[in-house]
Amino acid sequence: MAKWLNHFAAAQRPLSSTEGIPWYTVLVLAIDTSTPAVTAGLATLAGADVSVLAERVTINPRAHGELITPHVLDAAREAGVTLRQVDAIVCGVGPGPFTGLRAGMATAAALAHGLGVNAYPVCSLDAIAATAQAGEPFLAVTDARRREVYWAAYDADGNRTDGPHVQAPEPLGLSVAAGDGALLYAEKLAVRTIDPRYPTVAGLVAAARPAFDAEPAPLTPLYLRRPDATEPGARKRVMA
Repeated sequence: MAKWLNHFAAAQRPLSSTEGIPWYTVLVLAIDTSTPAVTAGLATLAGADVSVLAERVTINPRAHGELITPHVLDAAREAGVTLRQVDAIVCGVGPGPFTGLRAGMATAAALAHGLGVNAYPVCSLDAIAATAQAGEPFLAVTDARRREVYWAAYDADGNRTDGPHVQAPEPLGLSVAAGDGALLYAEKLAVRTIDPRYPTVAGLVAAARPAFDAEPAPLTPLYLRRPDATEPGARKRVMA
């Protein structure tokens, strides 16, 4: 993948005038189900430049598994490409709740296997930070339920400096924050809120871009805490 990116970035002309995507770009499928937003879309990556071709987002915390595949297919149709043209997949790996994360990550893994391409994990908070326009150090905060938040801290350029963590909302030493958790708990966090509210296709691809220079890490979910549902243990024997 690194050789592809270096080669494509150095090129200056499209493969043919009849094709909509220049041959020196990488076509990336982005997926995220770490928040109530079910997000999928396609973008091109040329060097550090990300151009979103199509994006599908539905806010429904109970429909990740139902909606993610239709969103992928709808985005491909809108972009005018087939999934066979995809060069890489980027998937948000949280932090987020177990059920939501599993839907997106399973879809990304299955598509990567079927298409024979790499799947790159990206912290979903990093994806939020990648498109935030804070102009100063800031937080990315998402709702962790149970009256808690997932959060990470970033410098003014969007580089992560702390986190991710999960805890009850309280002042965290920074006065600006992006993400739905920031909107929900702005007063308790003592922050001014900025966009985006959820990870976007542009943010996912931009956050994953540095990883494209090496082999991808495994798609490992960032749960940060144990799932609500656990397998029952062995029955205890009752002594007579």
